[in-house]
Amino acid sequence: MDTRQFPPFSLTRLLRTVFAPKPGERVAIFIDLPDPRGVKDFGFLREPSLSIQRLAHEVFYQGLRNGGLGELKLTGGDLYAYQATGGSNLDLPPTAFDPAGRELVLERDIYPHYNIILCVSTFSATAPLTAFAKRHGFRGATLHGLNDIILRTGLAVDYNEVSRDTEKLRLGLTGADSFEIDFELSGRKLQLTLDCGGQEAQKSHGLCRGEKPDVANLPAGEVYFVPRGAEGSFPLRYEDGTMGLMEVAGGRVRKASLLKGRQSVIDEHNRKMESDPATGEIGELGFGTQDLPPSGRDIQDEKIFGTLHVATGRSDHLGGHLTPDKFASAKNATHDDILFSPTKTPEIRVTQARMRRGGRDEIVIENYQPSAWWRGLLGAR
Repeated sequence: MDTRQFPPFSLTRLLRTVFAPKPGERVAIFIDLPDPRGVKDFGFLREPSLSIQRLAHEVFYQGLRNGGLGELKLTGGDLYAYQATGGSNLDLPPTAFDPAGRELVLERDIYPHYNIILCVSTFSATAPLTAFAKRHGFRGATLHGLNDIILRTGLAVDYNEVSRDTEKLRLGLTGADSFEIDFELSGRKLQLTLDCGGQEAQKSHGLCRGEKPDVANLPAGEVYFVPRGAEGSFPLRYEDGTMGLMEVAGGRVRKASLLKGRQSVIDEHNRKMESDPATGEIGELGFGTQDLPPSGRDIQDEKIFGTLHVATGRSDHLGGHLTPDKFASAKNATHDDILFSPTKTPEIRVTQARMRRGGRDEIVIENYQPSAWWRGLLGAR
């Protein structure tokens, strides 16, 4: 989609749409830092590499302080920094620091005293923040990986419309018995089958309103399942470009084999799965539902219509059973999305993704394009 079709980003419009906040509600902003003491006197702003945190300060903190709080009739607008976890959805540390340099206990000094918490971070905090929201009664949003493209596009949309469209697409997939995903890499064909057992499809739609504690992941726009089982194989592109073959049985990646790149990367992955088998568990299957431009960040790119992602690891924040205590090591209790898209994984073709329900098959995606049936669920737009 041409980015010129998006309205200008408005922080107050976003917060009003997502949260429908009540007058007097108290809002806070979280960031993660390699050393959280760097928040003192906003010293982190002098570090060029902390672009996400700089946007958190410029767009969210200053946006609230310079008129946003008054326009929304909110209070607070405070900024806190916690130690970066180093991994996706790892548990948060117990303390954080404020710009005065004070160390505060999150569960005593912060969580109970805010109605809305916005987490703009390097590493996703959706899973742990969801657990704390249920415990302390706040609502929130996680916006890890924030960049200028996301601000201009994925956060500039009308989330009322996103919610309506995502619900139409959710209804089209709900009750699925299973999904089959066909992959092709350098002429080699692979297939992964995910058992959903007729479960109700879930959605990430960007609205987090009312009294119920909840955390939205923004940008939103996704229909997802927590598979009950998985069999087959799929390709995985590691961060350094190494390509591996994941062998899946009993709902879990059992072994990785080298397809291209460095054998040492594969060996390290196998050692991790052998010592901590929960790291290989398939914890999610998700389909993007928005027409958005690629941002180079998975938080937006996995929400693009025609993409899909499979995740391994922690699934409790999605309604799954895999909680951090079921991992052999706390540092391994991540939820890692594996995105398949024409920009993230151009070497890998998703030739087709099919849903089976009640003995019938429906094609959902072909070659990173939503099928006519899948797009047709949206109706005239």
